[in-house]
Amino acid sequence: MAATVAAAVANGGNRLQFNLSVPFPSVLEAQIALGSLKPDAEPRKGGISKTLARRGSQLQVHWEADEARILRVSVNAFLDHLALVLQTMDRFGPPVPR
Repeated sequence: MAATVAAAVANGGNRLQFNLSVPFPSVLEAQIALGSLKPDAEPRKGGISKTLARRGSQLQVHWEADEARILRVSVNAFLDHLALVLQTMDRFGPPVPR
């Protein structure tokens, strides 16, 4: 499974914002990815927030952070998890609709 990623960074007031959009071949695959990635809450109590949602066959992720370093660490960790989810989905093939 190949994925293209669209990302944007903005500085909303004093907080950094980062948006990531990951397209999937189907709505079901996007839902599986969301279900796999959503349970991972940010370990840090303050300074960063992450929101995940599915819009059609796209996984949408939005971060807000007080510091660039915290944002970078969170995005990198998420991308590592996303890569693992994509590799697993690719290994097992497309899901069979019920």
